[in-house]
Amino acid sequence: MALWPWLSAALLLLLLLVQLSRAARFYAKVALYCALCLTVSIAASAVCLLRHGGRTVENMRIISWFIRSFKYLYGLRFDVKGRQKLEVDRPCVIISNHQSILDMMGLMEILPPRCVQIAKRELLFMGPVGLVMYLGGVFFINRQCSSTAMTVMTEVGERMVRENLKVWIYPEGTRNDNEDLLPFKKGAFYLAIQAQVPIIPVVYSSFSSFYKPRTKLFTSGTIKVEVLDAIPTSGLTVADVPTLIDTCYQAMRTTFFRISKIPQEDRATPKPGAQPAQ
Repeated sequence: MALWPWLSAALLLLLLLVQLSRAARFYAKVALYCALCLTVSIAASAVCLLRHGGRTVENMRIISWFIRSFKYLYGLRFDVKGRQKLEVDRPCVIISNHQSILDMMGLMEILPPRCVQIAKRELLFMGPVGLVMYLGGVFFINRQCSSTAMTVMTEVGERMVRENLKVWIYPEGTRNDNEDLLPFKKGAFYLAIQAQVPIIPVVYSSFSSFYKPRTKLFTSGTIKVEVLDAIPTSGLTVADVPTLIDTCYQAMRTTFFRISKIPQEDRATPKPGAQPAQ
């Protein structure tokens, strides 16, 4: 029996479900996003190897070019304020809020030159995705082993000064779609003080108006991005970490609520303190 009629019927059924069901549309878009990530990782890895021959921060320009194209397919627009604050020719630690799998698009939209990320070690083993991250110079840390993580962070601090790198970190440590910020972990702030480099906070508005897994919402929308003024760490010591965390957290949280236009009554109660460094 011919297989083609069955495949055609299955495709038509899938298209019908996507048209009729919000949940089906959500899962179809997420599946497409994952497929794009895999496909682009393979293509970008090939270009990176042909262009630069191996692992280098310069590959991030290539990776960024590929990923920025995703926004056209998903109907997303980025409204960026203060982009020039990231264009400084000096090492720094960039911190931003972390909401969903779509954050990668937001990161690549404004990624400055010579900027790499710190990511959990598990991502290194995700096939083509891990390969392209490795080629882009991403630093991987084992969050389950604090001594190993601290060793990597020490190496990052030395390299960012020596090689004039910017390092992008999500201080919340995990994705958070609760329309608020989680307490910040200490690693990014130890790194900035250790290297005596400034911290530049970047805030993305809430995705909840167009992307909300709990209600299976995934439509087009606008993401507001605001780059805040650099916060210096020159002369600070480890004893100043709690104050530095609080300064960054309050500035980013205030900005997040403002650009997301979240009403006062809908805001969560602030979570005092920071979680242990990872």
